[in-house]
Amino acid sequence: MLDTTSLTAAVDQFADRLRAAPQSRLQRGAAAEALALARELSARAQRLEEPGAPVREMPDAGMFAAADQVTVAARDLAVALREEGGLADAVDLVEAAMKRAGV
Repeated sequence: MLDTTSLTAAVDQFADRLRAAPQSRLQRGAAAEALALARELSARAQRLEEPGAPVREMPDAGMFAAADQVTVAARDLAVALREEGGLADAVDLVEAAMKRAGV
């Protein structure tokens, strides 16, 4: 079983920063970056869990839900990755999104 602590720790840090960010920062792009990350993580989890099935896009639940959406998507991916590779790539994706979001 793969240890996915590095992924969940990186996402927890990003989500905490998003929750602490002022509304103005979320509006300037941090929330959009978080939603894009959540959608990518969700798509990766779906492809691992259901190869060949169409990927369902995570809906936009608003800027104040972005941190929760990233957290949920990452947890789903962490479970899927326990059987597959791709952990380091997922962690790099989270860290790059956090830098682009500026939080």
